[in-house]
Amino acid sequence: MKTVLVTGGAGYIGSHACKALAEHGYTPVCFDNLSTGWRDAVKFGPLCVGNLLNPDDISHALDHYRPDAVMHFAALSLVGMSVQKPSTYWRSNVVGVLNLLDGMRVRGIANLVFSSTAAVYGEPAVELIQEAERTEPTNPYGATKLAIEKVINDFSNAYGLRAVVFRYFNVAGASPDGLIGEWHRPETHLIPIILDVAVGKRPHIIIHGSDYPTADGTCVRDYLHVCDLVEAHILALERLAEGEVGLTLNLGIGRGYSVREVINRARAVTGCPIPEVLGVRRSGDPSRLVCDGTRASRALGWQPTRSEIDQMITDAWHWHRRGGYADNR
Repeated sequence: MKTVLVTGGAGYIGSHACKALAEHGYTPVCFDNLSTGWRDAVKFGPLCVGNLLNPDDISHALDHYRPDAVMHFAALSLVGMSVQKPSTYWRSNVVGVLNLLDGMRVRGIANLVFSSTAAVYGEPAVELIQEAERTEPTNPYGATKLAIEKVINDFSNAYGLRAVVFRYFNVAGASPDGLIGEWHRPETHLIPIILDVAVGKRPHIIIHGSDYPTADGTCVRDYLHVCDLVEAHILALERLAEGEVGLTLNLGIGRGYSVREVINRARAVTGCPIPEVLGVRRSGDPSRLVCDGTRASRALGWQPTRSEIDQMITDAWHWHRRGGYADNR
């Protein structure tokens, strides 16, 4: 495999995947509608502007670049918004994937790495979540991702699709060289919002609920450095090239941090006070999501190297102080 179509390649994770692909000798082709991605993040291969809801856009990209594999990151991913606008999420996420898989099928492109989510598990009753845990999403975003996993399974059985599905936990950090990083408008992710407070762009960080059944009452999440995450995707491509038929794997470090713990670590890393205020719970937020990543380590030989919380915040802080991308979508 030499050419990889990266849907959502102008976004946070997709751009880091393109960088890692280029560093490993692949040609990443970024396919993005630039609704949330950034032109300035596309530094490592060609940009093909298109929409997954338009089959002609997909056909053009697949016919012009003839990729050997696809990494699929493009999706609407805001939990709260998915609760408010489920129709938009189901159409964009699921119909978009169906269009992509149909385009791949008719051209004989059989290799897929798919970005799923820990939100498929809902509110699990275990400390460490394994892949065999019951899947009961508590929000439409997680439900769309679980539905796509089932579509992929059906395409694998019927059409010979070979896929590795990754269920992400929380992703953080930035490229250590400062070339790319996390930059959403509006921003909804915890660490960059905290860093907005640190640089004076926000007056405080809002803690959305302090009455969860956790040690300090705030939500607990498993955080994984984006560079460690995309390295798993490179390993997945190698397994597919070796003939792997299908894997579903958690990606996380097996250690949870509460919202308050992350805020305190950010204060230590940045040296800034970072004021906090208490807000109401957000609909659809599970209290605790922490990963058992043993299967990914065994199946891929994958080991995170930058996913200590202070390191993730340090890399994100280095990027954040540079001011992000120009608004040139």
